[in-house]
Amino acid sequence: MGGAERRQHVRMRTFKSARILLNAHRSAIDCMVRNLSESGACLNVASMIGIPERFDVIFDADKLIRGCRKVWHRDGQIGVEFETQGASRTH
Repeated sequence: MGGAERRQHVRMRTFKSARILLNAHRSAIDCMVRNLSESGACLNVASMIGIPERFDVIFDADKLIRGCRKVWHRDGQIGVEFETQGASRTH
């Protein structure tokens, strides 16, 4: 790949379970958080089908919900940027 690093915050490697929330939180897609920073994350998913450009993700450990914008995707991974509007909230 190559190119300049574009992240504003350092991402820490992690292996946390989470869910991508869809349809006004009526359905969800399981995912694993592979790395995490204040501004974004890398999510592993079984399939990209049905995942919109913007969605909420809930972290299973603390029930924290973050609004996300898809920045990139490839081979079962999604890079997301957390949206600052609405900030973090708990479920």
